[in-house]
Amino acid sequence: MPTSPSRNLETFPNPETTRDYLIRMDLPEFTCVCPLTGQPDFARLRLEYIPDTLCIETKSLKLYLWSWREVGIFHEAVTNTIVNDLIAILAPRYLKLSASFNVRGGIYPEVVVEHRADNWSPSEPVYLP
Repeated sequence: MPTSPSRNLETFPNPETTRDYLIRMDLPEFTCVCPLTGQPDFARLRLEYIPDTLCIETKSLKLYLWSWREVGIFHEAVTNTIVNDLIAILAPRYLKLSASFNVRGGIYPEVVVEHRADNWSPSEPVYLP
């Protein structure tokens, strides 16, 4: 197999460090395993971040997310762990991860985790007519 799951996240230099800009990624194929039943859990992840000096390389992110496929872990734990791992490698100005899990027992769980760097504050919002 040419590629396999990996927890090795890779980065590249932010090409524009002088301004805040938002990177959005829709990651619709996330899977892990329910730690109580062993059944698969499926989720759509939505990652948004404002880079500081580094950006995430997307193939490494894909392989990283694949590495969770056989891991038994609660939704809250996996979402926070992914955010912690991204913060550790990127040190972004801002990062938000929304994890929308498929229905289980009539409930659609969604876990949203945000991070803001200590020395960063958002720009004033622009409102257009």
